[in-house]
Amino acid sequence: MRPPILAFVCLAAAACTATARAQQKYFQDWPENADPHAVGDRVALHFLSSAHMTPIGYPEVCTWYGALRYAEATGNAALENQLQQRYLPLLTPQFASLIPDREHVDAEIFGIVPLQISMETKDAATQQAGLHFADRQWSKPQPDGLSGETRYWIDDMYMLEILQLEAFRATGDHKYIDRASDEMVAYLRKLQQPNGLFYHAPDVPFFWGRGDGWVAAGMTEMLLSLPSDHPHHAEILAGYQKMMAELLRDQSPDGMWRQLIDHPEAWEESSSTGMFTFAMVEGVRHGWLPEDTYGPAARKGWIALAGFVDQNADVTNVCAGTNKENSLAYYLARPRRTGDFHGQAPVLWTARALLEK
Repeated sequence: MRPPILAFVCLAAAACTATARAQQKYFQDWPENADPHAVGDRVALHFLSSAHMTPIGYPEVCTWYGALRYAEATGNAALENQLQQRYLPLLTPQFASLIPDREHVDAEIFGIVPLQISMETKDAATQQAGLHFADRQWSKPQPDGLSGETRYWIDDMYMLEILQLEAFRATGDHKYIDRASDEMVAYLRKLQQPNGLFYHAPDVPFFWGRGDGWVAAGMTEMLLSLPSDHPHHAEILAGYQKMMAELLRDQSPDGMWRQLIDHPEAWEESSSTGMFTFAMVEGVRHGWLPEDTYGPAARKGWIALAGFVDQNADVTNVCAGTNKENSLAYYLARPRRTGDFHGQAPVLWTARALLEK
């Protein structure tokens, strides 16, 4: 039985109070180079001027989604319109091949772009274009009901989840959030380790920074939409809080996290730092985490992250795309990139979270 409407009103009011208090206490009065509005604007506008990947891959999709949400949260109608217009040429024969069209978790996530745009424009055709990907992801389910694209790589805890979550947000149809939460609980039970972190895959026992970042961001997005009375809510919240507690212990004194989270010799990596900071900011804002414990860590993470946005609005120290491999040397030696979409996306997610009322 769902709580009565009055209970929802009270919970919403309490969340708004917690958000306002956290923003006033920890999420304002920024150093000049770390103002989230200035940083967010620069990175979003830089994204607009960027060429498409060929075909469009999940790093561009996640950045595009982040920019759309950022523009909406900051009331920047001009930016929002430009980001929507970026989608329209893809509907023409000349550019249609840029849309990824294969049944794979890294390709299906493209659907979050039309789904997010459809929520902003109320366009039914755009919504249907996004739902095509969300529904195809479950067109060949496994015997246990999970998506046929399930592979138990930790990246999937964002890739699979965000598509189904956006379908739920766009339609209100609970089948989508049930799919997403079933999937997330299965991954939690299989991959979360006693310390709260996640191996890259069952056969790869390394705590890779961005991989765990996808997990943190995925659980955060899930908790933003999953009703508190849903059967999986308590387990997902507990998994999220357990992860955040370990990440708090692993944060470097300067606010960053490393390419391998638990290896002090590993280099400081910006995309994972952005994802963990996003997760902590939302946790503080929504009362999932104690604000006086995690508020300072989130603030420190954002200030450090902003320092990796260079004069061209490119994000530096971004780990290159990474396959799984059972080798410590492999992870420690991954190349560092500048301007990679993997780095832009979490900057925009976090800027939006810091500014959204």
